[in-house]
Amino acid sequence: MMKNFVDQKKSEVSMRKMHFISGLPRSGSTLLSALLRQNPRMSAAMTSPVASLVGAVLPKMSGASEFSSFFNDERRRTIIKGIFEGYYADVGPEKILFDTNRTWAAKAPLLKEIYPNCRIICCVREVGWIIDSVERMLRKNPMQLSRVFNFQAGGTVYSRVQSLMNSDNGFVGLAWASLREAWFSDSAKRLIVINYDSFVRNPAIVMNRLYAELGEPAFAHDYDNVAYDEPDYDAHLGMPGMHKVRDKVEHQSREPCVPPDVFAKYSDANFWLSPEGNRRGAVVLC
Repeated sequence: MMKNFVDQKKSEVSMRKMHFISGLPRSGSTLLSALLRQNPRMSAAMTSPVASLVGAVLPKMSGASEFSSFFNDERRRTIIKGIFEGYYADVGPEKILFDTNRTWAAKAPLLKEIYPNCRIICCVREVGWIIDSVERMLRKNPMQLSRVFNFQAGGTVYSRVQSLMNSDNGFVGLAWASLREAWFSDSAKRLIVINYDSFVRNPAIVMNRLYAELGEPAFAHDYDNVAYDEPDYDAHLGMPGMHKVRDKVEHQSREPCVPPDVFAKYSDANFWLSPEGNRRGAVVLC
C-alpha cells in the first residue's frame, strides 16, 4: 500500500506542468501573476525564493565542494527538481505552476533539464520607463531607504541609474543581461516575450495569445477587478506599494520624472523591439 502511495506521488510530480516568469523589473510580471491567479487551474505569485535556493545548492554539488564526487547529473537533476516540488508541495498537482524570478532567463538550459516542456514568459518594457518607474517609487517614499540600492542614502538620479544598470547585480542590469543572454541563445524558442505597453493596452488579446502559446484553453479574465499586493515584502524592500497592482488594467499616460538624457542613453537597449534582431525565434506578444 505504501509503495502504491509513493508511486502515485512520483507520477503526480512527473506530470506537473511548470512554467516560469522572468524578464525585466517594473514590466508587468506581478500584473501577469495577478491575472493568472484568477484562473483556478493556475498558481502564480510575485518573485519566489526558489531560484535562490537552487543557486545555493548547485555549488554544493559541484567541484567546489568536497562532496562533489557523490553527485552525477541524474542526482543533481533529482535534487533540484525536489526543491521545486517541495516548495510547491501545498499546491495541487492538477494546477499549472508559474514561478517568478528575473534570473530564470539566464538559467534556461537548467530549466529545460528539469522541466523539458516549460516556457519562460519574459515581461519587458522600454528601459528608460523602467528607470523612471523606480525613481517614481523612490520619490513616493522619501523617508525610507531601499534594498534596491543597498539602503544607501544620497546620490543623484545619475548615480542611481548607474547602480540599477550594473549587469552583475543591478536591479535592472542583471535582468536585462539575463534576458539578452537567452534571446541570442538556443533557448530563445522557449521564450514568450510580453511587451508591457501592449499588455496594458490590450490585455485580453495578449492573454489569449499567451494561452495559445502555452497550449491551454482560453479563460475569461476580469480586467476591471485585478487584486494583488505584498505589503510586508515591499516594506522589507523599503519600497511600499512596489508590488501593488491597480484594480483595472489600463494604459496611463504620464510625464517622465527622470531627465531626457537618461531615456536617450538607453534607447538602444530595447533589443526586443527590433524584428530583424529576433534571429532565434523568440515569441513576442505585442
